[in-house]
Amino acid sequence: MIITRNWVQEYIDISKITTDDICKTLNSIGLEVDSLQTQRVPSKVVVGKVLEKKKHPDADKLNICQVDIGGEKVQIVCGAKNVDAGQFVPVAVVGCDLGNNFKIKKAKLRGVESNGMICSSTEIGLPKLNDGILELDSSIGELVIGKELKNYPLMNDDVIEIELTANRGDCLSINGVARELSAYYNIPFIEQENSIEVNDLGIGQVLEVESSGDIDSKYIYKVAALEDFRLPVLCKLRVGILEKFEESDLKDTITYVTHSTGVILNAYARKDLKSKDKEEISVLSIKKDAQGFDSVEGKEQLSTICINHEKINEDEKSEYVIEATYMEPELLSKKVFETKKKTGEIYYRTSRGSEPCLEFGIDTFCSLISKAGGKLYNGTEAYNDYNEKHTLDVNIDKINSIIGQEVQKATIENILSSLGFEVKDVANNVLSLKVPLFRHDIKNIADVTEEIVRIIGIDNIKAKPQVIDEANRANKTSVNLRKRNKLRFKAIENGFYETVTYVLANKEKLERYSLPVVKESLDLLNPIVKELDTFRTTVSLNLVEACSNNMKLGFKSAAFFEIGKIFNANREEKSVISFIFSGQKEIESFSNSGKPEDIEFFAFAKKVLNTIGKFDLVPMKKIPNKLIHPYQNASVIIDNEEVGFISKLHPSVCDDYDLSNTFIAEIDFEKIKNDLTKVEAFSKFQSSKKDLSIVTPKSMEYKEIKEVIDSIKDKNIKQYNLIDIYSDEKLGENESLTIRFVLQNDDKTLEEEDITSTMNNILDTLNNKLGISLRD
Repeated sequence: MIITRNWVQEYIDISKITTDDICKTLNSIGLEVDSLQTQRVPSKVVVGKVLEKKKHPDADKLNICQVDIGGEKVQIVCGAKNVDAGQFVPVAVVGCDLGNNFKIKKAKLRGVESNGMICSSTEIGLPKLNDGILELDSSIGELVIGKELKNYPLMNDDVIEIELTANRGDCLSINGVARELSAYYNIPFIEQENSIEVNDLGIGQVLEVESSGDIDSKYIYKVAALEDFRLPVLCKLRVGILEKFEESDLKDTITYVTHSTGVILNAYARKDLKSKDKEEISVLSIKKDAQGFDSVEGKEQLSTICINHEKINEDEKSEYVIEATYMEPELLSKKVFETKKKTGEIYYRTSRGSEPCLEFGIDTFCSLISKAGGKLYNGTEAYNDYNEKHTLDVNIDKINSIIGQEVQKATIENILSSLGFEVKDVANNVLSLKVPLFRHDIKNIADVTEEIVRIIGIDNIKAKPQVIDEANRANKTSVNLRKRNKLRFKAIENGFYETVTYVLANKEKLERYSLPVVKESLDLLNPIVKELDTFRTTVSLNLVEACSNNMKLGFKSAAFFEIGKIFNANREEKSVISFIFSGQKEIESFSNSGKPEDIEFFAFAKKVLNTIGKFDLVPMKKIPNKLIHPYQNASVIIDNEEVGFISKLHPSVCDDYDLSNTFIAEIDFEKIKNDLTKVEAFSKFQSSKKDLSIVTPKSMEYKEIKEVIDSIKDKNIKQYNLIDIYSDEKLGENESLTIRFVLQNDDKTLEEEDITSTMNNILDTLNNKLGISLRD
């Protein structure tokens, strides 16, 4: 948002306040100043009047001008196309320094003497308006021939650019910023004098507005004849500062008034409207378009209100319909988001909240063109039934509690009143507020308090330590956070590195490996990139890609884990922890003769177990996707519930990603236990290890044997593990399993008969329940 000191001065009297102080104030009230530039006309640039112009005898593109510069008449050779007799122009006299070592001297151009230079706007440090000279008029002040332009205050200005937050659409105008400064400095607004001259005809004799009853916008229409209208040069220069000058008096006037008042303006040529009654009355229609937006139609669609302003079809002899519109920004933004409507430049203002007082903008526009040669038809066509103002009841004590110090009630009332709130004092230290329509961002007492703090100044609020009475707020979120951190530490202890990957994935890759995908109706409508066009249904594929990238960098092993979200076909999410280990299980060392082996299934499973805690493994009943190895896989069981899987990565997938032996695991985060570690006494007596080799059918799962041993409840059995599986022709359909038991008693050293008794009990129980016997 760009403002200038002189432009703001038209709304409030800031003559006694320095520009630096204004910038500090803007920063303190939340309107951050991005830049400050000074616009100054150099010395010895004076007001001149072109008395005579004739063609240069030896140059078609040059003119010889006789120019009155006050007290003397000088001859100046000028190459501008738009120079003409009778114009008031800026003249750089001999001796003027225009900067960059450009000094004006007496010269001869094609043999003709030239004493000075008639200047363009850019040559004297002003914005560019055209490719010719700058023509002056009385909008900058009374034109006194010979008077230096540096002595015209309106020609010398301070330009301030403000960086606005998205919620402060009320400050996207000179009027809005002036309103803020008025509240801070307690300076009254200067009443704007709008002098509008109208002709004898009423608007109803030339325009009819047809509107359907379901439109969302408010509007006012006027009709103007602009054949003799010329936009004053001061207005042109200000539009030039905005870098929106178009050399069209109508378009530039719309830009000027919109920026000045905040009201959204537009114009349509009458010749583009439908006609009736022998073409004396033009018909403008407002109706819903196919996407439900208010559109303006003549012979064809002319604009979408508050969304797109099409190019104005200008004609010097044409009459124009001038439009002021407003729409609720929240409603507008929601509809654009839902329909993905393509928007124009004007949407930047309307979606943040334009000025809802349409009369203010249309009267300013009409007054400006009326004073500069335009003619207006009497009356308006309007629908501007404004919504009821939002009402808030706020407690003074609550406001002071939020601020942290006491602010007098009268001070609060004055601040809010100066900001446009309607304030009514009700009982029990409560104020009833009506929020001004231009403050779309004020919703609750916190927003009101922020307004008070802004105007008081944050630097004037005394700093004090914050007192917090913290209650026990343990909940599922905090419990999961502690659990997540605990798993992180454990995974890192076991050699895994944490990684974070996108929750988005490539649908083609998921389908290639028979992984589930989100239903098409629930998929992404507008992917960031083609490679991330759906939600991931597994983290494992992301980790495989991460491993592959590391291996390509020359690493001989890679181990990663990630705790993150995955989605099912219905786009329902859940948290999982995923692991991957690829390549060598240890670094080269003397202990492995410099030839470390690759990771294998049980070594990987042990690392996962050391991370997430105790679980059981059972063979998968069905291979769910092409990542899983058909022969080295297992479902992870916790408390008799399947919670995930561990598997070797399928060789074809390893080939796709140039990986050696690789193992993956993915476990439901919610199903992992997070119990407190219980400390138990340990036995001080010697333990004993005994191996038991038994013969079992190959069809029998080890899980059945484990369940039987667990049912024995012998206190001497501290631990047991399967350490060997053997089969040969002699065993036939059977196989030999060797189970190692660790036996220990908490109260005494086990005697030989104690050990024998426990082992016999194990063997008898296995024999009775499963028909298992010792191997011969």
